[in-house]
Amino acid sequence: MTDAVLEPDVTARRAPRASLGSPEGDDVFGTFDPRIARRFFSYLGPHRRDFLITQVAVLLSAASQVTLPYLIGQVVAAATHHDAVRLHTTLIWFVAGAAAFVVCFFCGEWLSSRLAQRVIFDIRRAMFAHFQDISLSFMDKTHVGRIMARLQGDVNSLQEFLESSTGAVGDFATLIGISVMLVVMDVRLGLLTLLVLPALIGIRALWLPHSKKTFRLARDASSTANSALAENINGVRTVQETRREQLNFELYREKAHDNFKAQTGASWMSQIMVPTVDVLTGVAMSLVIVVGGEAVLDKRLEVGVMVAFLFYVQRFFDPVRMLSMQYTIMQRAMAAGHRIFEVLDVPVTIKDKPDALALEAFEPTVEFRDVTFGYEPGRPILHDVSFKVRPREVVALVGPTGSGKTSIISLTHRFYEVDKGQVLVGGHDVRDVTLDSLGRNIGMVLQEPFLFTGAIEENIRYNTSASREEIVEAAKAVSAHDFIMRLPEGYDTQLGQRGRNISVGQRQLISFARALVADPQILILDEATANIDSFTEQAIQKALKVLFAGRTCMVIAHRLATIRDADRIIVLQQGRIIEQGSHGQLMRARGLYHRLYTSAHASFDDQVVAATGDAEFATRT
Repeated sequence: MTDAVLEPDVTARRAPRASLGSPEGDDVFGTFDPRIARRFFSYLGPHRRDFLITQVAVLLSAASQVTLPYLIGQVVAAATHHDAVRLHTTLIWFVAGAAAFVVCFFCGEWLSSRLAQRVIFDIRRAMFAHFQDISLSFMDKTHVGRIMARLQGDVNSLQEFLESSTGAVGDFATLIGISVMLVVMDVRLGLLTLLVLPALIGIRALWLPHSKKTFRLARDASSTANSALAENINGVRTVQETRREQLNFELYREKAHDNFKAQTGASWMSQIMVPTVDVLTGVAMSLVIVVGGEAVLDKRLEVGVMVAFLFYVQRFFDPVRMLSMQYTIMQRAMAAGHRIFEVLDVPVTIKDKPDALALEAFEPTVEFRDVTFGYEPGRPILHDVSFKVRPREVVALVGPTGSGKTSIISLTHRFYEVDKGQVLVGGHDVRDVTLDSLGRNIGMVLQEPFLFTGAIEENIRYNTSASREEIVEAAKAVSAHDFIMRLPEGYDTQLGQRGRNISVGQRQLISFARALVADPQILILDEATANIDSFTEQAIQKALKVLFAGRTCMVIAHRLATIRDADRIIVLQQGRIIEQGSHGQLMRARGLYHRLYTSAHASFDDQVVAATGDAEFATRT
């Protein structure tokens, strides 16, 4: 289905050319694709029994619905002929048929809704599980908003289709049943009534192309307005700081007005079919009344049949109207299914080999051997980088922005694959060991820690089985215990989204405690002290000695004073190692590290051009 689009043989860092970012990929309509339909309905496999029961209930409901007008006609005929026995018998059958219709209709609706929820639950779970494994190279190049649109909007379109498709079977059966009954009761009048159907199909064919264009414009306008709204909500702090409220309002009002016009047009196109069907229903009933009335007067047609015809014609266009709506739902579902399965078909490029080893009882070393790596083909970030971090050694990676520091730690954790060379952990190529064992043995603390909604205790424990005592001990070791106890509920305090109800520094301290509780053999810190004030940093520096004890550590830092006690400092520039050694050795070498450390700004990003005296370097960085 998506082989031509997604190119399953793409490299690990190359984002598959899915249509996540293209307007075509978000087209609200699609044509019927049997491959999409088969794949979608394959999710019905585990629920085959429920599906069959649902279809039986729907078909019984349709059969009851078709029978009722005929019984009404028989009641009228019996009353006309003053046949009391026939009248009473027919009334009993009518009550039984009405009761059967109510029960079957209710069961069909309830069962179809429950079945749709179960299938959609399976699809959501499959998508969520797949997103857990998709390589970061795909996530780096994909808008989160579009991913959420597929997880929510597109899945909801499939749910709507599944709920309506079971009803479509009943509507189609009802339409066929009514058509048969019309012809059986009176061939001439039945065929005359059915002549209205081609007119409806022709009108629908003329309406559909215009409706597609109108609905597509409405979808685009809604997406634009919602994007502008989300952007302003996310940036409300900046908006209020710069007093830009009025300008933003004017910009948003223009987009909202465009959305208003587009939605009005879409609403008009949606509603135009309703009076059209009503007019055709009126025409059909008029034909029945005029032609059928003359037949009744000429004694060629019974009054009961005439009454049954009127009821059948009145109900005939209800399934037509519903099938017309379901056709639109089907088109939308085909487009949604294509986008969903397109994501599910994104290849998982970072995965375990069949014979991958689990890291157990190993020497915690990290080694790079002639590693070349780039996020895009032909644009390497690292060039033939080689170094080795020995067991329980603290190595600092320093260098200007874009020099490849973060790439090194990402490759250590095998978030990406190297272009050339090897990355070894514990003497094993990271491609030969299981991802789970890498995750258990390598801990990371990032510059911007991500905390989940929930209690502080849960965030520190995370994916370990640590006890409350171990959590408190870890928090004390990193100087987080005091501020946690000052919170209203202590360790049971609920954190908001991304932990934004506490300060940045406090979030960082919690991430330190989380890393300490995980007790990894290899610890990586990526600017982990950048967002902590100087007073807190003094306590953190003491806590780091506890955290580093007995572990192999790799530290990225821009403030050079924070890593002067490292066993070894590796200086990177433009993806190459230009010098390495201890703080004392690098100071005596009087190279780039010495010049930056002795400058007024002990940071690689502060006045790096002045420190190097390289104007070309300034342009590149």
